Amino acid sequence: MAEARPAIAILTQVIDASYGVWSQASVVLPAAYTVELQRAGAIALVLSPDRHLVDHPDELLDRVEGLIISGGGDIDPAAYGAERHPETSLVTPERDAFELALTRRAIERDMPVLGVCRGIQVLNVAFGGTLVQHLPEHLGHGEHRRVAGSFDDADHDVRLTEGSLAARAAGELLHATKSHHHQGIRELGTGLVATGVSTLDDLVEAVELPDHRFVLGVQWHPEADERSRVIGALVRAAEEFREQQALAPAA
Repeated sequence: MAEARPAIAILTQVIDASYGVWSQASVVLPAAYTVELQRAGAIALVLSPDRHLVDHPDELLDRVEGLIISGGGDIDPAAYGAERHPETSLVTPERDAFELALTRRAIERDMPVLGVCRGIQVLNVAFGGTLVQHLPEHLGHGEHRRVAGSFDDADHDVRLTEGSLAARAAGELLHATKSHHHQGIRELGTGLVATGVSTLDDLVEAVELPDHRFVLGVQWHPEADERSRVIGALVRAAEEFREQQALAPAA
């Protein structure tokens, strides 16, 4: 009998979408997330904001072995004590509260967590960090989101720190990435360590939490790159987490 696959929850959004004859509020996630998780040997569970879980995150976390914070709209600047920039858009405070609560609790449980694009920003804000709300204004160029709504011509390299979780997950120190974002990390959250920077401008593009099993945020989109090993690394960590949980004495 084949061993059961680890279950990974992917946190995503509710937005207006059209499909078939319908146009209505829908739970939306690029299929690449689920495809890559399944290819790496995991069950993908897509989860939209749930107010109950903000106060009771263990109800979900008891049932999974890992967490992905997916990409999407901007975080409400109120979450990190800033005024809203005119370019900040698609803000959903309900999603922010949901993801921040689950992220913090998953990390308390030492559960594997991967933040992707918006997800690295959620991870940073969860630990008291702040964000640059519009990188073109801050950096003087728009190279991190060259074509809106597309990964075409979106590749650039990120330098990863030798020996870091980011480098082990990527399998290399100079990592080609697919990028699509207009915000980024300004001040690092407490305890987080920057372990990857863009070769374009030294913008922080990978962060992690030392002394934890697997807490990694990446500013790029590994799910959009079939060559990427990052999601596979998360799944391996989730397998190890499940094995250790099975051996732990009952409370």
